[in-house]
Amino acid sequence: MIDNADQVLRTLGGEANQANRPSPAEATAETELSDSERHHAAGLMRVNHTGEVCAQALYQGQALTARLPDVREEMEQAAAEEIDHLVWCEERLNQLGSHTSRLNPIWYGLSFAMGAAAGIAGDRWSLGFVAATEDRVCRHLEDHLERLPEDDHRSRRIIEQMLEDERRHGETALEAGGEEFPEPVKRAMAGIARVMTDTSYRV
Repeated sequence: MIDNADQVLRTLGGEANQANRPSPAEATAETELSDSERHHAAGLMRVNHTGEVCAQALYQGQALTARLPDVREEMEQAAAEEIDHLVWCEERLNQLGSHTSRLNPIWYGLSFAMGAAAGIAGDRWSLGFVAATEDRVCRHLEDHLERLPEDDHRSRRIIEQMLEDERRHGETALEAGGEEFPEPVKRAMAGIARVMTDTSYRV
């Protein structure tokens, strides 16, 4: 319980986590952006940061309710890798002179509940939930690559690496025995994701 409470505070507290890998943006020079471009890039990176907050909550909820030790370890390992993304996005938001979403505590709580419910439903469904979630995340990241200001190369490098990692997480979940989710469930997940992205972009 103490470990889980610590992880909640680290995820929501900001600047408490440390990445295991350097940010992909480190080797890329900063470019001049207009105020509107900077505002738009910050909105997109805020959405990505909130997505990583949700990922931490999902994996934490699933790890608590997973029945098989190997599945629990899979969830914990994925969460550890997602911390890199969380830190990179927050660093980029600071560089853009912006902030993380003020609604993150709400999204964390909802995501934790969904992750725990998926774990209770069974490990196959829990892994399938990971695969379906990562598929949705990849679609958002691909969309963000198209919508980013052309000269924001630093944000682009971060999103490209995140996209590579998220694809691998989804593939690993299916290979580990994850159940493919039916289309109605995927559409419902897409609807929830749309609300999250719309609000996080602005708040």
